[in-house]
Amino acid sequence: MSEEVLYERRGKVAVITLNRPGQHNAMNTAMRDALRAAWLRFGEDDEAMVAVLTGAGEKAFCAGGDLKEMSDTGLRIPPPDFIPYLTRTVHLVKPVIAAVNGLAVAGGWLLAQMCDLCLAAEHARFGITEARWGRGAPWAAPLTWMIPQRVMMEILLTGELISARRAYEIGFVNRVTPGEELMREAMAMAEKIAENAPLTVQGHKKMVYQCAEMGRLAALNTADAIFERVYLSEDALEGPKAFAEKRKPAWRGR
Repeated sequence: MSEEVLYERRGKVAVITLNRPGQHNAMNTAMRDALRAAWLRFGEDDEAMVAVLTGAGEKAFCAGGDLKEMSDTGLRIPPPDFIPYLTRTVHLVKPVIAAVNGLAVAGGWLLAQMCDLCLAAEHARFGITEARWGRGAPWAAPLTWMIPQRVMMEILLTGELISARRAYEIGFVNRVTPGEELMREAMAMAEKIAENAPLTVQGHKKMVYQCAEMGRLAALNTADAIFERVYLSEDALEGPKAFAEKRKPAWRGR
């Protein structure tokens, strides 16, 4: 892997670390390319069931795009694949957890937003600051399904940062933890997920995203179709059998 993004597997969990701490882990071209490669590596890593995305150092998760590089290149409209955007330009069936260890603004907010779950250190701060610099955040559109409309409007129009606690209160963050415990908590959550039936975990993730695109009845029908494969799998028989035999299930992912 490139030095801008580190990839480490700890058991069934892949830890992906943004590694430009001297630049608050701002995303330049090299980091974006390396992050795309890391997502693909995780997707192809049969031993990794869950990924944790975090930033190097204690000050920043990601300060967004590298504004100096944007100025030097005269960036106007970013192309669709400018950032490897989970659920949009990169599709992973396995879950990803953001462990936000500090500042997460602009593109850093996007990285936290596009992960399936988000844990934050108490000192972390979040913001969509594009209005301050004449840029835009069209990637923030999915927030309409994640947080209240007027809260979203305030965040976008003021460009002000919010605390990790406030991000938790509005439902953007799952848990807030002391900074020194962040990775331990993220790993504990990842390992708990990794021990569950993989087809069921992947089916639930797919259901959540697909059903956000449709109405109630269509969502129910879609969920039924998604889980037909799960119910017909070997794992669907292994779970009840393991329960009856008072042992831990041996998942095979099929």
